[in-house]
Amino acid sequence: MTGERAAAVVEEPAASPGDERDARWRLVDLWIALGFLALAVLVVIQLWIDPNGRVLAGNDDDHGIFLFMLAHAERVIFDGAPLFYEDRFNVPVGVNMMANTSILALALPLAPVTHFLGGGVTVALLITLGLGGTAFAWYWVLSRHLVRSRLAAWTGGVWCGFAPAMVSHANGHVNFVSNYVLPFIVWQVLRLREPGRVWRGGIILGLLIVLQIFINEEALLFAALTLGIFAGSWALMARDEARLVWRRFTAGLGVAALTSGVLAGYPLWYQFFARGNYHGQPFEPTAYVTDLASLGAYARQSLAGLGVVTRRLSVSATEDNTFFGLFGLVMIIVAMVMLWRSVALRATAIAGLALLVMSLGPQLRVLGFNTRIPLPFALVSHVPVIDLVSVTRFAMVPATVAGILLAFAADRIGSYPPERRRRFWIGMTLALVPLFPKPLPVVQGDPMPAFLTEGIWRQYVPEGKTLVTVPLPDVTTGRTGQRWAALNNLDYPTPRGYFMGPANAPFDDTGSWFAPHRYTSELLWSVREYGYLPVLTDADRLRIRGDLGYWRAAVVVLVPDSRNGPLLRSVLVDVLGEPELVGGVEVWRVNSEE
Repeated sequence: MTGERAAAVVEEPAASPGDERDARWRLVDLWIALGFLALAVLVVIQLWIDPNGRVLAGNDDDHGIFLFMLAHAERVIFDGAPLFYEDRFNVPVGVNMMANTSILALALPLAPVTHFLGGGVTVALLITLGLGGTAFAWYWVLSRHLVRSRLAAWTGGVWCGFAPAMVSHANGHVNFVSNYVLPFIVWQVLRLREPGRVWRGGIILGLLIVLQIFINEEALLFAALTLGIFAGSWALMARDEARLVWRRFTAGLGVAALTSGVLAGYPLWYQFFARGNYHGQPFEPTAYVTDLASLGAYARQSLAGLGVVTRRLSVSATEDNTFFGLFGLVMIIVAMVMLWRSVALRATAIAGLALLVMSLGPQLRVLGFNTRIPLPFALVSHVPVIDLVSVTRFAMVPATVAGILLAFAADRIGSYPPERRRRFWIGMTLALVPLFPKPLPVVQGDPMPAFLTEGIWRQYVPEGKTLVTVPLPDVTTGRTGQRWAALNNLDYPTPRGYFMGPANAPFDDTGSWFAPHRYTSELLWSVREYGYLPVLTDADRLRIRGDLGYWRAAVVVLVPDSRNGPLLRSVLVDVLGEPELVGGVEVWRVNSEE
């Protein structure tokens, strides 16, 4: 993922501290950083208006899960909770935090923000810094090491930080917009070919890998696959140079592996082997793949995007992973043609194309229809670790590669005749303007009642017991039960929730978004979703009380204005009797002996 300057590093002579040109470039860097930050704020502006009261509409469920991750980190810092395990969620089983996208490298430093200002503020801050920071990180690496033109570096940075894929994932995926470590990982890998970099470069790379593990392992996997394909392609096309550098390059990788293995070995063991681990995803590889037609379409959050079209071509609002637009796709192809003679850039393009093909899944999908045309991913779809990936996300790699290629093309076009330069920048304008991001849509979350905000719940929930909200916390209640518990920083324990864990350990360790099913959770979910009132027998009531005992429930709270709330209330009254009205909510005490 580099170009000619990456193949043979060209560095400008160091300027003196008082050099006027150097000061001017630092000012340019500052303005570019502020511009990226301003654009990121624009994307997140509707959430910033009321971060603890609003929820990202594109994926309110994932908004809820990252609120939970932040609440866990707050407990680690302020309550001394275990780092890799959370026992106040999914009671009585708990959650393996290493087996989830716990973003510990981000959440732990910002725990004071979560504690004093609320997890919603931290989510808005992380998404804003993720978008702007990723753009500036790519700009920095490109401008300092790979291209000579600041405009070219800006082009690459703005694409890599605000491509439709990035803005799409900003609808709740805090981990996937926080990609500012990856450019430095890429650059450090490339520098391992330099003499004298085995130990120093390997250790630096290893430390960066550990940092990325605690931000987003999936993105690290994508980077590793891409760099592997790049290195293999480059070595085949530049055999003579590869023979000169392969020993120190592989030695540097060995040092990086040793460094990261020593530091991250235990956390990774905990992820894959400690309680709460799982294998595979709760969906087949064919479920979430990239539609070929999406390459030239516009995402719903792009200025030219049409939701009715995007919904046909995309998995969800958080997975518009290509959507380069018609002119964007044309300019990417133009850049590839311009740069094809460069072995390094040709290898970069090959790596991006390979990951694009992987993102298409085991069968080609076009305009929402499976064509049954087999694709290479079918051969590796069940390989361990690969089977943990949502397949369409492989397309985030070609989205980034496109930004890098466009940066190099913008850098090279400076040596072309004026007419060709003019046509190129007209094309870039036509490519970028329709992709300008729109502010992320939000919805109002269910307001927390005084029962929680004023701490009344403490009179009802003794130590070792839980507060059960109905609807129960799960993947479909991102605006209510899960969000309430997370915004309270898990001060009260709660059963179930939205997280990744085994479907039904120890009998089935397949990954699941749900806690293992129980009679009461299934019953209440059906009442809420389908709007029917079940006729309960004494045996049914006994099973419900048994589940409440399993969950260590001290009190049950009905979320006001829930879907089919009167029917949910009827079920609770049937089993637990009439409720108390306390602090703005109806509350049922649960007999401690049940």
